[in-house]
Amino acid sequence: MKGEIKRVLTIAGSDSSGGAGIQADLKTFSALECYGLSVITAVTAQNTTEVRSIHEIPPTEIENQLEAVLEDISIDAVKTGMLANAPIIEAVATILKKYQVPNIVVDPVMISTSGASLLREDAVEVLKHHLLPLATIITPNIPEAAVLTGIAIEGYTDVRNTLELLYNLGSPFVLLKGGHLDSPDATDYLFDGHVERTYSTRRIDTQNTHGTGCTYAAAIAAYLAQGCAMPETVRLAKNYLTGAIEGSKYLNIGRGFGPLHHGWNLTKTSKNNNKLF
Repeated sequence: MKGEIKRVLTIAGSDSSGGAGIQADLKTFSALECYGLSVITAVTAQNTTEVRSIHEIPPTEIENQLEAVLEDISIDAVKTGMLANAPIIEAVATILKKYQVPNIVVDPVMISTSGASLLREDAVEVLKHHLLPLATIITPNIPEAAVLTGIAIEGYTDVRNTLELLYNLGSPFVLLKGGHLDSPDATDYLFDGHVERTYSTRRIDTQNTHGTGCTYAAAIAAYLAQGCAMPETVRLAKNYLTGAIEGSKYLNIGRGFGPLHHGWNLTKTSKNNNKLF
């Protein structure tokens, strides 16, 4: 990458198993040749089978982390993940708005791969009204989209209606991740209020999917930081994610839902391989 390295900030929870959250985001930024910075919103005790406990960081300390970074370092993109509760969401939204941070990718994390709740129920409306309107793109999966819209998504008609409702929450781009749908391919839907684009890849036979959503959103932030247009950003991010899922079969870390291989594109055999799997 020519010129000054792009700087991408993740605002998310810490995953002690290293597969999701802050750890997955920083690995993704590095793999995509960006400099990663982090603000931790929660500390989780988890592995590939369970989330044992969650310690939420006080909002004032989150504000301190954000102010310390943004007063000193110019940020090219930011990705939010686990925000845990309403006061944290309000604090993050206030600071991002104050510093007018560009290229905000909001991954509305609500439930972990193992099924643990990562966002309090009373925080959903705060998320919708305070943070989503600041986003450049939001990246909900099917269950998260159902919570945000109140629509159960079972087929394409539901997908189209959901995209419209999500777009009306204020972000200029919506990426609905369709991995939870019963279909032969993994298809995602990008919508800008007018045009709907689809991105499909074959499904990969692996249970090592811990941190998939975090990694996808982090890759989107990295490519936006590098100046890519949104349709190309999503294509490149999905390519990277697919390679990371494919590469996870060679890691086999833990007894449950193992992590992705975030450095798959850095090996000699896969370097610069930008094909869709």
